[in-house]
Amino acid sequence: MAKAGSHARQSRPVAVLAIFVFIGLLFAAGKVSANGGDLRPAGGDPASLAQERAQRIDERRSDARHLRADIEDLSASVSSATVKKLRARAKALEEPTGLTALEGPGIRVTLDDAPPGVKPPDGTDPKVLLVHQQDIQAYVNALWAGGAEAVTLQGQRLISTTGIKCVGATVVLDGVPYFPPYVIEAIGDVGTMNSAIATSSATTSYAQYAADPRYQLGLDIEDVDNVKAPAYAGTVSLSYAKATD
Repeated sequence: MAKAGSHARQSRPVAVLAIFVFIGLLFAAGKVSANGGDLRPAGGDPASLAQERAQRIDERRSDARHLRADIEDLSASVSSATVKKLRARAKALEEPTGLTALEGPGIRVTLDDAPPGVKPPDGTDPKVLLVHQQDIQAYVNALWAGGAEAVTLQGQRLISTTGIKCVGATVVLDGVPYFPPYVIEAIGDVGTMNSAIATSSATTSYAQYAADPRYQLGLDIEDVDNVKAPAYAGTVSLSYAKATD
């Protein structure tokens, strides 16, 4: 059976260890609170310590205000200068891309199927009596090559991504079917555009069929004092097919 004195001697080291741990915790807490600095600088009193701390806080707040002002200035410069530059660039591209309405002198080209009852020469495909998408594209491309500033088909503005498709006896433009006659109008230098049409191999091929009485395809080219081209109203995003697994 252990004696009371022996039990007391065994408990003393534990108590001493607990005291040292507690003191260590106090030092650690003081270190963290002081952030590595002296909690009581020489010659300081509570009032001066409080005043010094308040001064430091005011300095930090002043620094924060200056930094916030710098951030606002930088943000303002980025949002104003950069955005204005991008807006100006986008604005400058609106006209050549067809997103603004134009009006001015130009050319009107009218293409039409052969009249009903006309029969092609023996052995000739009857489809030669119809206006096809390649015929329309031939004149549109010639007008672009001739410096056209704006081109319309059936009154609809054409842009670089516009698709013209032949579906049956109609031509589909941006998903809308149109029937002949097909009217193409272009704004630009009339002489240059007429020259481009006259020298294009694709347009002269159609013109030869139109001039041949056996086919009687419709072709009329005229100068127009004032052509109105509305702004393109369709989507400018591109769609494309994706392979499926």
